[in-house]
Amino acid sequence: MPKISISKSVIKRLPIYLRILDQLLERDIDLISSKQMSKESGFTAEQIRKDLAYFGAFGTRGAGYTTSFLRDKIINIIGLDKTINTVIFGAGHLGTAFTRYNAAKNPYINVAAVFDRDSRLVGKKIDDIRIYPIDEAAEFLEQNRIKVAIIAVPAGDAQGVANLITAHGVVAILNFAPIKLKVPPGVYVHNADLTLELQSIIYYSSEEEERKKRLRKENGKDKSSKLLIE
Repeated sequence: MPKISISKSVIKRLPIYLRILDQLLERDIDLISSKQMSKESGFTAEQIRKDLAYFGAFGTRGAGYTTSFLRDKIINIIGLDKTINTVIFGAGHLGTAFTRYNAAKNPYINVAAVFDRDSRLVGKKIDDIRIYPIDEAAEFLEQNRIKVAIIAVPAGDAQGVANLITAHGVVAILNFAPIKLKVPPGVYVHNADLTLELQSIIYYSSEEEERKKRLRKENGKDKSSKLLIE
């Protein structure tokens, strides 16, 4: 399918739809409406229909979508209709956890190798995936035509890794390091700073506490008013 200009927010929702469709197929649900997908995803039915309409007409008015057909179409749109090989830089706790989670939960993307500068880790395996020294990365990337990489190294090492991998064919990076990477034009970077994500949700927990305090205060005033009236 030829690439067309689609907003990033739409692209980010497609994997969510794909996960839902996979789960529905596991439950032997062969037909799904946008209203049902709305309940599963949290997005409005109108938003789902609009997102899918960017890529074609996949459903039947009044009947909905054939689950397997829509799943296959989204796989094709994202580019997961063939095995996608990726590599991870960093065999620490985060890199190891991601490698294991991906193997268990993501049938579309294969972690082909993990790279680390720590000689104590080189040669070992994370499950069945070998850890290589970073100085072998350039050759591995080119020989295996790796286009997607994951950076899970300390901030001080991240830019050097980015320079290395973009010089040898990588055009899409998932970056877990807490640093803004400088990359050549045409290279896409998605930053996933877990510390910032955690800090951002603290706002909502604080807001909820403030809401409860206001309610307690208001309830206290109501009780005081009732006592005065009585």
